[in-house]
Amino acid sequence: MKKTNKRKLEEFIRVDHAGERGAIKIYEGQLLALNTLIKNDDLKEKISEMKKHEEEHSNFFEDEIEKRNIKPTKLLPLWDLLGLSLGFGSTILGKKAAMLCTASVEEVIDEHYKSQIDQIEMDEKALKEKIIKFRQDELDHKDIAYGEGATKKGLYSIMDKVIKTGSKVAIKISEKI
Repeated sequence: MKKTNKRKLEEFIRVDHAGERGAIKIYEGQLLALNTLIKNDDLKEKISEMKKHEEEHSNFFEDEIEKRNIKPTKLLPLWDLLGLSLGFGSTILGKKAAMLCTASVEEVIDEHYKSQIDQIEMDEKALKEKIIKFRQDELDHKDIAYGEGATKKGLYSIMDKVIKTGSKVAIKISEKI
């Protein structure tokens, strides 16, 4: 049986841990805006529900980090700050911007998880199954975001590109550091 490369597996878990924690911080930033400046109880409820999924994902990867004795990325404090800022900032721009933030991040994560699923061998069946489930949750979040008004029309296309580029850069950095 072919085994998954140990270094590659550590990178996967490190970056997934950082990413899921980052998603929580984005949603916390959005909820902060919704609890202070912007009043939209329906949106707050949807974001709170999606945040619960991210917490489940984050807890899983936190356990994997500990169980496998993997060092988390050294940039977690920076990612936390950037995630909170992105969530808060996108939400004060309005519902479409907040939902585009979710959709843009989830589109990057979909590709990211798909790549990992394709590389993880059957010696890591439990991990692979979790990532498959988490990918589906992320796709559901993307669908919710588009259903709630996310758009890439006009200036939103620039926002989409900035968020996607930032997400891809964070992934590459977190794999290594």
